Amino acid sequence: MILYSSISTSSFLLDLAAFLLAPMDLRLWSCGIICSGKTTLLKILAGKHMVGGKNVVQVLSRSAFHDTQLICSGDLSYLGGSWSKTVGSAGEVPLQGDFSAEHMIFGVEGIDPVRREKLIDLLDINLQWRMHKVSDGQKRRVQICMGLLHPFKVLLLDEVTVDLDVVARMDLLEFFKEECDQRGATIVYATHIFDGLETWATHLAYIQNGELNRSSKMADINEMKTSPNLLSVVESWLRSETKLVKKKKKKEPVAAWKPSPFDNSPFRSSRHMAYYR
Repeated sequence: MILYSSISTSSFLLDLAAFLLAPMDLRLWSCGIICSGKTTLLKILAGKHMVGGKNVVQVLSRSAFHDTQLICSGDLSYLGGSWSKTVGSAGEVPLQGDFSAEHMIFGVEGIDPVRREKLIDLLDINLQWRMHKVSDGQKRRVQICMGLLHPFKVLLLDEVTVDLDVVARMDLLEFFKEECDQRGATIVYATHIFDGLETWATHLAYIQNGELNRSSKMADINEMKTSPNLLSVVESWLRSETKLVKKKKKKEPVAAWKPSPFDNSPFRSSRHMAYYR
């Protein structure tokens, strides 16, 4: 289903290749500390970054980067980040437009009306919402709805539930489980929210510093037999990793600060941090 080949510079991708070459109906939870490589992995799978040659990263036997029809058809779906754009030095600014949620959702053509109504009801979306007036959580609901309108075969999720309340999140996870059980879909989900994942995920991939540190079925994790929940298990892994990082930093010599002739230049930027907000 998801294949990597000829990547000599990344043992992580090669390790994950053997892990993901599995039957359909797979719900993989990707965990790790910040900057471990989870988002980069999902973006590579989604075809947002080219790695190596044309057939290095394949999803559903098609090139993830070069075959744009893979995304356009809905077979491969990626949900991550927020609706925003970079505007000059102001940084990330939320997309704003005076249009309704109905205009966006019903603007997607070739959709099963039954599936559309199910998603609208599941995410509790008011079709009269004006997208420039709603909260981040309401925008996220519309974003998720639009990303799930086409029946996917592979779904990549990158922290898409951070803006949802507990009820909406659990209902959405149950919907994902039904999609896997009934249609044989595969889901790769990267998140720092652990609630409900013990029974939802079928597999786990622990990423550490850009490498696949651990990969197994949830049922095969020995620590789960003696720990009260999944949170305590993963917390112990992350704390051990953090201690190793701190030890390495202590051993590295700190370079002495050297003054620069440009430090007192009148042309040096002196804008207050509030300018960038």
